[in-house]
Amino acid sequence: MAMHLPSNRGRGRRAPMAEINVTPLVDVMLVLLIIFMVTAPLLTAGVPVNLPESRARALDQEQKPVQIAIDDKGQVFVDDEPVDDAGLPGMLEQVAARKGADGKPPQIYLRADQGLGYGKVMRVMGELNRAGLNSVALLTNAASK
Repeated sequence: MAMHLPSNRGRGRRAPMAEINVTPLVDVMLVLLIIFMVTAPLLTAGVPVNLPESRARALDQEQKPVQIAIDDKGQVFVDDEPVDDAGLPGMLEQVAARKGADGKPPQIYLRADQGLGYGKVMRVMGELNRAGLNSVALLTNAASK
């Protein structure tokens, strides 16, 4: 008769695995990173505006700029908030009161629909000038070659 002694070889129990497999976690995080990198530039423009094209290069910016948009109906938006013509001067004075670390008012990004009349854009620019906001960038789409 043979005696059956437990051995480490063969059918014995396996020791519990004490290491965590992080490969699936890394894969999911990389996919999320790519998704956010693709969608983040699409979230910057809140009001849909059909911009004209230009060959100018992008501006360097330290302070967060104020976005002013004029849609195809002539409605003015300051940082995605609709503003009527009567409330625009007061809103621009509040924006001009916000000073950056260098003591200057914030940069203004003006986006206007290309089908909009010249007079509406110039009225908004006149109000910007009257409020002391003279650093205005007119945004356009990059020209396609």
